[in-house]
Amino acid sequence: MWNQIYNPLGNAGLSTIAAAIPVVTLLVLIASGKVKAHIAAIIALIVANIITIFIFTMPANMSIRASLLGVVVGFFPIGWIVLNVIFLYRITVETGRFELLQRAIGGVTTDRRIQLLLIAFSFGAFFEGASGFGTPVAITGAVLIGLGFSPLAASG
Repeated sequence: MWNQIYNPLGNAGLSTIAAAIPVVTLLVLIASGKVKAHIAAIIALIVANIITIFIFTMPANMSIRASLLGVVVGFFPIGWIVLNVIFLYRITVETGRFELLQRAIGGVTTDRRIQLLLIAFSFGAFFEGASGFGTPVAITGAVLIGLGFSPLAASG
């Protein structure tokens, strides 16, 4: 059995910096704009494994198994919820309710600012409650584009 050493370098500050290196790596790579987010995440995962193995003296097989467990625990619940919201969206499109919703929101007011607030806060809150994990961004973005907003304005 392996027991985690919280201060492997004998200095709390240095040990904290060592533990923060994977997160800093991820943020720097994403902020640089030269590396795609999923590649940056994989690189940060590799850096985290190297640090846990060589600095925190975690056994390599345990570090890799912990990484795989993190992928499974993170991917399946979130993936399941995202899949369900995609199904919900597809059902509304196939039944014609999505277009009806667009017309209804467009008919409430011609003021585009009010339309934006209605969709972002009301409709977005509904999807957030139904699915969670930020999936309303995709759905509300599609509604805004359908109402004539530019894709750039609809995305943020």
